[in-house]
Amino acid sequence: MGDLKRYERHDIATHTDGNPDGKGISGFLADWYRTEPHGVIAKPQRQVLAEFFTSMLVLSAKFKYEPVISLPNYLYWFDDEWSLSLVGPHEWSYERRAAFAGTCILQQDMTWTIEPSELLSKKNDVSDAVARFYDGFAHFLDTDLTLEEILPFYVGNMTYYPRLFSSGLARSIRGTIVLGGQGHTRCSDWQLLLPGLERALLVRNG
Repeated sequence: MGDLKRYERHDIATHTDGNPDGKGISGFLADWYRTEPHGVIAKPQRQVLAEFFTSMLVLSAKFKYEPVISLPNYLYWFDDEWSLSLVGPHEWSYERRAAFAGTCILQQDMTWTIEPSELLSKKNDVSDAVARFYDGFAHFLDTDLTLEEILPFYVGNMTYYPRLFSSGLARSIRGTIVLGGQGHTRCSDWQLLLPGLERALLVRNG
């Protein structure tokens, strides 16, 4: 999105044949079941939109581990890309601390919350990166397709765990919009609900 990793519509499908990462089928199914959303409920449209934005921001990051529900993860904008880590900013060098975007928590419904770092309230590389992602997210919603039709059920250019948890997110949001009777709402109508400030879309912990 923007100049970040972009979810192109032609990369998104609701199924895939085989497993390009070489994960054994039993291991893959176990991972799939662990990313099954729980506690999915109907939510107001603005909340759905905010959770979608926050979760897509987190899942655009590079990470090679399996996130655990309720445990903190740390989002960084470093070397012109997003990365998610189990290492907090206080354990890194100054350069990493200056790249810290926020503390991210995976919820049981496979959405993500984020406690933004103080850097996002100032003009710097990190806040600029979030602003570009916001612009890309807004552009992504500029279509007459429904939200369900653009959800990241399968994004082939992602690595294993980001792709797996993006699928969990897609299943969660699909369940939420179905329960809320929002399944036929066009993305362009969701786009009209976007706030003027990108930071206002971040879903905070608690």
